Amino acid sequence: MSATHRIAVIGGDGIGPEVTAAAIEVVRAAGVSLDTTEFFLGARRYLHDGFVMDDATMDDLRGYDAIMLGAVGPAIGDTRVPPGTLERGLLLKMRFAFDLYINYRPFVGRPGSIAEGCEFAIIRENTEGSYAGEGGTLRFGTPFEVATQGSVNTRYGVERCVRFAFERANALDRKRLTLVHKTNVLAFAGQLWQKVVREVAEEYPDVEWDYNHVDAACIYLVENPQRYGMIVTDNLFGDILSDLAGAVSGGIGYAASGNINPEKEAASIFEPVHGAAHDIEGQGKANPLAAVSSAVLMLEHLGEHEAARRIDRAVRDFDADPVLLGTVGITRALLERL
Repeated sequence: MSATHRIAVIGGDGIGPEVTAAAIEVVRAAGVSLDTTEFFLGARRYLHDGFVMDDATMDDLRGYDAIMLGAVGPAIGDTRVPPGTLERGLLLKMRFAFDLYINYRPFVGRPGSIAEGCEFAIIRENTEGSYAGEGGTLRFGTPFEVATQGSVNTRYGVERCVRFAFERANALDRKRLTLVHKTNVLAFAGQLWQKVVREVAEEYPDVEWDYNHVDAACIYLVENPQRYGMIVTDNLFGDILSDLAGAVSGGIGYAASGNINPEKEAASIFEPVHGAAHDIEGQGKANPLAAVSSAVLMLEHLGEHEAARRIDRAVRDFDADPVLLGTVGITRALLERL
């Protein structure tokens, strides 16, 4: 039996609590001891009492070994939660405050998908770029309104992300890394990223690396995903590319992610890529495989490599129709494989 890990659970909204509960059940069945604490956060909480996040809650969450997040967000068409309230006040706030500078999203092409048989990952810088919040408005609400939105790229932030990506690529059988950016238009940020990749690459002579413009990468992911091993990119491009990668790999119902501080200076957050799917909430239809795969990433981060390997194999071997089995049926199938 492993040591007990203190895990904060933010089930959130819609199907979030259902898929996180399934993931926790699978992790415990693999022999990992978890001490879980539920946090009531997300759109439901905001609609209940207007609360999003405060410093005391942030300090509490920071001290956990990891955070499992289901999904947050209101139902489509529900305008009671202003746009950006949860994104900036909850999700991005934790990423920045906990310095979760790596967003790691691995993909395995499911049978029948465009990327069938492929394995690749996207490593996205998670605390800078367009999401850093640099910008503002002038003459707001007038016909002459001006909006600016900058992209923040520091040598420090880019290099630690790139170095993490090379480390991961160097550990693969197929040691291949691709930088994705838009250097022909975003010349200042692009040249910084390209310069850092060139310099760090000298320390990893076994890793073959190349460069793609982001628009070309979108085409290649659809037409030839086999070309990729490890993709490293900035915050905005990584957000877009990883959703596309989920689609070509079999659907975002299988896509996992980790918002990681590799030095473990604060709790890292592990969450499925999919949304809250309010339309199937409480119906037992939610596919928990993305949440389970996110739990695999969490276990790897916590050093529970054997349990992570066993659960990952169970997910890879799952070949039934998720729609027919539903949440309980999928969870039961994974438990049987364990």
